[in-house]
Amino acid sequence: MRTIRIAAVALIACTALVACAGQDAGGGPATPTGAPSVTELPTPDPTGPVPSPSEPVDPTGRLNPPGERPGGVPKPTGTSELTLTGRIEAGVEPGCLLLDGYLLLGGPRDVLTAGATVTVTGRPAPGMLTTCQQGTPFQVSTAKRA
Repeated sequence: MRTIRIAAVALIACTALVACAGQDAGGGPATPTGAPSVTELPTPDPTGPVPSPSEPVDPTGRLNPPGERPGGVPKPTGTSELTLTGRIEAGVEPGCLLLDGYLLLGGPRDVLTAGATVTVTGRPAPGMLTTCQQGTPFQVSTAKRA
């Protein structure tokens, strides 16, 4: 009896698959009525600016000058040290601290606290993986309250 049930289920599944496959008699991919095919993508305007894949894209359409990051923060160059001054903000994840779009890593935690105005020196580490999910990682070498 169990073999008959398995065979019946398999027969019904095969019949449903064959019926679905036969719906598109045109030979191409099936699309809802009036919907464009996946192969018919809009052609981009060749006269418009094309953002670099490594640069962030501004959704408002404003393009930043080369070398400038959103918010006016200079783009880090290689392994050069940067000095940042400003007010530290708490990140989305617990223990994550942000300053001018940078995720502060290391440094004295008694100085680096949310809400504190500080001056930090360090190096951007854009390739470093973190659990904070925001900001460019920045390895702090020195920090003092401003």
